Amino acid sequence: MDRSESFGEALLGAILDRAHELPPHLLGPLVADVVERLGGRRPQVLLQDYDQLTLVPLPGEGLAEGEPEVIDDSGAGRCFLDAVPVELPEDDGVRVHLPLLDGGDQVGVMAVTLDSVDDDDRRLLHRISGLVADLLVTKHGYSDLFFRARRGEPMSVAAEIQWSLLPPLAMIMPRVAVAGILEPAYDVGGDSFDYALNGDVLHVVMIDAMGHGLDAATMAAVAIGSYRHARRADIGLSEIYDFMDRAVAEQFGPEHFVTAQVMQLDATTGRVQWVNAGHPPPILVRDHRVADRLDAPTTLPVGLGGPEPRIGELALEPGDRVLCFTDGLIEERKSDGEEFGEDQLIDCVNQLERTGRGVRAVTRALSHTLKRARGGHTTDDATLLMVEWRG
Repeated sequence: MDRSESFGEALLGAILDRAHELPPHLLGPLVADVVERLGGRRPQVLLQDYDQLTLVPLPGEGLAEGEPEVIDDSGAGRCFLDAVPVELPEDDGVRVHLPLLDGGDQVGVMAVTLDSVDDDDRRLLHRISGLVADLLVTKHGYSDLFFRARRGEPMSVAAEIQWSLLPPLAMIMPRVAVAGILEPAYDVGGDSFDYALNGDVLHVVMIDAMGHGLDAATMAAVAIGSYRHARRADIGLSEIYDFMDRAVAEQFGPEHFVTAQVMQLDATTGRVQWVNAGHPPPILVRDHRVADRLDAPTTLPVGLGGPEPRIGELALEPGDRVLCFTDGLIEERKSDGEEFGEDQLIDCVNQLERTGRGVRAVTRALSHTLKRARGGHTTDDATLLMVEWRG
């Protein structure tokens, strides 16, 4: 067996050998060095801004500068939304865009220009982009570099807290997919969500803490923290609700509350169960159309000491999607004073579902479409979370 190092192994090894001790600000030079060995030039690492409108070049020695690229109107944006490589001919070669994926979450896009592209280049670039995505995820935990690059405007303290609570905005796995979005991205206060895939069970929660600003963010932090604590104790939905209820009540008193939607999806069978604690009912999307609302008896919001909740249950079909949302999405007033309403939400869902795109692209497009339909107004937090059982 020939154990000598091949060209491809040397390229990947250049990343792996330095990864564990690499300071975050030297990620750019490392990418530039590896791309140069492959014969590439003008490397870029493009990160999604918090509004999910543009892809922003990461600054760093060796990385090409440039203006942010509009996600809905660029090759990099197409790569980002569909999570597929995009190759664009240029005067001096081919500009290749690679999705930076981590567990289905789209971290960003890596771009590089080559004289020409063959299958060997594509294979190596695919593997290099996978390692770069992993480095971005691990390094961002102890650096502000990537946070600062993604920000298009100042962020409130409440929003800082909320973003620190969030899991990745998307997770795409063989049997289940999840995607969420919050607005206003730089001033969100009381809305949040969380999820975890434990074995064959997907756990999901969406919450809306009463009020605005820092008070709401603090209450949301307690609600999410108590949810995670209860979920990790491997208890049932009713017990999770009870634990969250007591945590919020003991910390904030009887006049404060958090509405919540707590769900569990069996990724093997498609059976979904949920507890609705004063939250808008989720919407069921089947065959790319809104088919039903997940109506079930509701209990009191978390913190108000409700009775033991009744658990809703539904058998999903492969491809079904469940859309959870907060009331700020449908109770917003348009410029003429009319409430936006659930009917318009359903119309927008039906229009976007006809595109056949994945949950991440649909959720993002839905949030931006709804904001435009409301005249750009967001006087309350407006959050979406879509879950797909892929079968």
